[in-house]
Amino acid sequence: MSTYVSTVCPHDCPSTCALEVERLAPDRIGKVRGAAGNSYTAGVICAKVSRYAERLHNPNRITRPLLRTGPKGSGQWAPIGWDEALDRIADAFNTAEARYGAEAVWPYYYAGTMGLVQRGAIQRLRHAKGYSRQISTVCDTPANMGWMAGYGDIRGADPREMADSDLIVNWGGNPVATQVNVMTHIARARKGRGATLVTIDPYRNGTAEVSDRHLMLRPGTDGALACAVMHVLFKEGMADRAYLARYAQDTAALESHLDSRTPEWAAAITGLSVEEIIGFARLYGTTPRSYLRLGYGFTRTHNGAAQMHAVSCLPVVTGAWQHRGGGALYCSSGIFKLDRTLAEGLDRLDRRVRGMDQALIGRVLTGDPAALAGGPPVMAMLVQNTNPAAICPEQALVRRGLMRDDLFVAVHEQVMTETAQLADLVLPATMFLEHDDIYRGGGQMHIQIGAKVVDAPGDARENLWVIHELARRVGAEHPGFAMTAWEIIDTMLRASSLPDAETLHAARWYDAQPDFETSHFLKGFPWPDGRFRFAPDWAALGPLGGLPPLPDHMEPGRPADAEHPFRLVTAPARQFLNTSFNETPTSQKREGRPTALLHPDDCAGLGIGDGTLVRLGNGQGVVSVHAHPFAGVQRGVVIVEGLWPDAAFVDGVGINTLTSAVSVPPAGGVGFHDTAVWVRAA
Repeated sequence: MSTYVSTVCPHDCPSTCALEVERLAPDRIGKVRGAAGNSYTAGVICAKVSRYAERLHNPNRITRPLLRTGPKGSGQWAPIGWDEALDRIADAFNTAEARYGAEAVWPYYYAGTMGLVQRGAIQRLRHAKGYSRQISTVCDTPANMGWMAGYGDIRGADPREMADSDLIVNWGGNPVATQVNVMTHIARARKGRGATLVTIDPYRNGTAEVSDRHLMLRPGTDGALACAVMHVLFKEGMADRAYLARYAQDTAALESHLDSRTPEWAAAITGLSVEEIIGFARLYGTTPRSYLRLGYGFTRTHNGAAQMHAVSCLPVVTGAWQHRGGGALYCSSGIFKLDRTLAEGLDRLDRRVRGMDQALIGRVLTGDPAALAGGPPVMAMLVQNTNPAAICPEQALVRRGLMRDDLFVAVHEQVMTETAQLADLVLPATMFLEHDDIYRGGGQMHIQIGAKVVDAPGDARENLWVIHELARRVGAEHPGFAMTAWEIIDTMLRASSLPDAETLHAARWYDAQPDFETSHFLKGFPWPDGRFRFAPDWAALGPLGGLPPLPDHMEPGRPADAEHPFRLVTAPARQFLNTSFNETPTSQKREGRPTALLHPDDCAGLGIGDGTLVRLGNGQGVVSVHAHPFAGVQRGVVIVEGLWPDAAFVDGVGINTLTSAVSVPPAGGVGFHDTAVWVRAA
């Protein structure tokens, strides 16, 4: 007899959905549905997670430790036991440490699971041994810095308040594909209040298709649009001067600066019409309950932090924060005060140990002195929860580094990813239903425990077990290495003055959203003077300069030119989540194949028809995809959706071959949507 078991989605998505999973047998699941009783999930989950049985029971799951027996990348493997596999890793780590020092070992991880215990265990090993630190920038650093620049903390209005809004502005995101729960709360506002939905994005994505308005601007020009909107707000009396006098700093300087940032100025930069810009500004300025739901997309450019800061100024200028259903949300991570000291070994963190930017892995592994931060070469790695050979920029360089004969790489993985294919050892990993963990939202407000639901296949082991066994072999010492996942969860909760593990698990979730006044910064912004910053102290946020002193248009890092006339945006696909799910047959079937979306006039000019094989290229390499004429972009823009497996491309070369690892100011990050390319028929 089947039963439904409560758990939590672990994937790198802001929703962190509360789930109910049908357990058919001790090692098998059936249906997956959203928890109707959770006020954010509200019973709705994405299609890819609803068919999780396809992923969990994939016949291509890795179920035994595998030792490489041929050249790197040859696909020649022999199964071995766990003891031998762990001994080999420990020997490689100890050998590297003995010859070059502990910094020659670089544990590498990211967001394949968002569970705080299973994800964080590798950090405890790193800190306990003094292995090289990882500076994690590949996802949200530009967005974080841009929001922090003005607000001083990563939090905002309760996303459930969207149901009380009269205007929702989806800026730089595609929640129809990447965060379906946002659409649930938007639908409530549209049905219950007649709310208007506006999408601001460079192409007509799924969310733009169902919006009332779509401002289809050029990539990397969001800051210009925001400035022109603020220009109209001040000029036409829609700025809330009483609110600004109480809650903002540098208002006079901002207004003076914006005097020249007219709609005509922005139209020339964005490709929008003057009428579109003024119309949106008036709609926004005359709607007190206006809610900005800000995505990551428009921050994944070299000017991403500047763009986030400029856009985030809008509800301060109008005073929308004063109203329920007004304000903005980028991310809610700042509301969770979970003590991760035990889980991540933060009591052993030594910031004198060199830190290397995860996004620069290609440069690190090929010996770039700046990327190596003055330290020794990386000689040994353990990779968990990520697939850098596919998801990181400068993909050809990443692959070249991983192919080094003198570099030892062990990959703990669920399926044979591009990174696993280049490893010396591949270890079988559990999926979220096969271990215990604790989760907190990124775009919502709940802390949840996901307890083990089913047994793992074969010899698959959780991250925590692997790290603890390896720690014993390399002589790492920390109390956490002797604790189970459940014990670490319980200790974390108690240290955070929250309900213990059993209580939280029984309750299913804990709502951490602050009260209305705190969420809306009505008690002041978290700066010493309590005021929002229109003129940020960028230097306090990071060492990289070049950012504008006030909200402005900052030029993209890789603008189009005569040789590379197209701007490439590598947008998420609806059926994939980074490279997760791109191994499942249904996701692949629904997505079709890697495709370049180009304006019909550009296609005509290039002699390209629907389905024509084209090559996209720049100084980093060439990628082959099939073209599709698409009127939902401006001319000179090309969209390629999804992180497809390399094998899905005609030449076996993935899209991140074309993206650059040049760091985004002020603190790093990747301009995934800031790429200039040429396009030619193959």
